[in-house]
Amino acid sequence: MIVLALDTAGVDCSAAVYDSGRNTVLGEASDMIGKGHAEHLIGIVDRALGQADMTLSEVDRLAVTVGPGSFTGIRVGVAAARGFALSLQIPVVGVTTLEVMAAAERERTPGRAVLAAMDAKRDEIYLQSFAADGSPLDAPRAASVADAQAFAAGFDGEITGSATPLLKAGAGGDHANVFPISVVARLGAAASADAGKPKPLYLRGPDAKPQAGYAIARRV
Repeated sequence: MIVLALDTAGVDCSAAVYDSGRNTVLGEASDMIGKGHAEHLIGIVDRALGQADMTLSEVDRLAVTVGPGSFTGIRVGVAAARGFALSLQIPVVGVTTLEVMAAAERERTPGRAVLAAMDAKRDEIYLQSFAADGSPLDAPRAASVADAQAFAAGFDGEITGSATPLLKAGAGGDHANVFPISVVARLGAAASADAGKPKPLYLRGPDAKPQAGYAIARRV
């Protein structure tokens, strides 16, 4: 099965073409852009397909990160994946950034449970824990830093993600929420296509609020 994986949930804009039968990445492209995913994504997809020497018509499945992460970036990736899948009449699946981060950590430290934790600012952390075999131990959630620290104190396993320094004393090094796009592709290939169309995973409301004071009153 040929999988086209997309990730626009964070600062990266990434795509990969993956052959699940051979467990091989045929092509991939990634740029750290911060913003502007909508303008860059199609070019990134073209680069990945070009490396693989393939066209969109040869893709069997789409996979996309659904968050948590950037509100705008997530919408861009999910909309693009669903649009490609609709036009190609192929399945599309979503994977969360937390499960991708945990899977990437398990590749570095096999046989260990993993707590994926993202610093969501505003005294909040997005987190989810996974068993050593990758199965989720709980649901993705937003927690206060204090509650997340209490949970992490009793967790027997590895911690990964930007919130690691908040949860693990003496944690050094780079703990950005980044991961290889190839991990998204492999998880997407293994995911069930029966879960329905992917939709954004938002663990808290958007920063922007409707300006109710400027709304035009409706006439009944």
